[in-house]
Amino acid sequence: MKLSRAPLAEGGDGRETAARGDPFVKARGIYTVMMRLPKFEYRVPREIKDAARMMADAGPQGQFVAGGTDLYPNMKRRQQTPKTVISVGRIAELNRIEGDGESGVRIGAGVSLTDLCEHPVVNRDYPMVAAAARTISTPVLRNMGTVGGNLLLDTRCNYYDQNYEWRKGVNFCMKKDGDVCWVAPRSSKCWAVQSADLVPLMVALGARVRLVSTVGEREVTAEGLYNDDGIDYLHKRPDELLADIRLPPLNGWRAVYRKLRRRDAFDFPVLGVAVRLDMGEDGTVKAAKLILGGIAPAPLAVREAEAALVGARLDPERIAAAAEACYVKARPLDNTDFIMNWRKQMARIYVTRALEALRDD
Repeated sequence: MKLSRAPLAEGGDGRETAARGDPFVKARGIYTVMMRLPKFEYRVPREIKDAARMMADAGPQGQFVAGGTDLYPNMKRRQQTPKTVISVGRIAELNRIEGDGESGVRIGAGVSLTDLCEHPVVNRDYPMVAAAARTISTPVLRNMGTVGGNLLLDTRCNYYDQNYEWRKGVNFCMKKDGDVCWVAPRSSKCWAVQSADLVPLMVALGARVRLVSTVGEREVTAEGLYNDDGIDYLHKRPDELLADIRLPPLNGWRAVYRKLRRRDAFDFPVLGVAVRLDMGEDGTVKAAKLILGGIAPAPLAVREAEAALVGARLDPERIAAAAEACYVKARPLDNTDFIMNWRKQMARIYVTRALEALRDD
């Protein structure tokens, strides 16, 4: 890459810039790219209807933002380049948690992950949700990140989550600016991974989400929100605002989430296991939902594992059968941390741990 000397307007600091304008900083003889946000218009509505109208006015070049922990890094890497960014952080309706375990809980999409972790009703009635939220990133980023942002998290891939120059060096990928999936070059599908911790749990719980636009509003299941494609990963129009998430009432079911990652903090999941069991008074499993995250473009429901659990007590034999079904169904690719075959093997172990936690509960 050709570099040229580019002094600042006042005095200059001897920094160098690439031909396309990205600044380079030299420290100890090493040039490091300083990723900066592109120019954009920033708008701050106070009500949901105003946010929807602003997005309608912005059109395809508009983007909603809450905490910005996903969008702004993507913009710095030029993965997303909206001309108008509409912040929903000051919309009071999006920042409330209402209800309880008897009637169900409504969680505003703008509620921070920290507030979700610390909310007394969530911890009392839906402790599995608070526990899953605590596994997300770090305390500082949980102060910024929101529930809605985690549910709408962009899919991730080793070939996609790089700066512009890195991606240009490999000739880009089909998710952005290219036409080849470098994970599976012969595939016509993008295999970027759905890596949000709350997603598999919300799908397992049977949560519902409310989407609002100038056309009106609609409610869909959490499971129906996601599409098995790394590029077109949401069944949601760009003009729709995720307003809230509704958890079902507690009617004798229990649930758990388990996460595999390299470090105990900060890292995205390379495998997430969410389980919900509806139990009879005699301890028999009446219904089951078992969802795997972090291994495919969408959360993966393992129906064979669910069938193995229903109609009997949660004993070691049933747990082993469900875990084996998940091992067979899990087919992670080489697009995130750890060796993919090892991640597949860990599906059996983490499903076993999740089910044992529910048995001992």
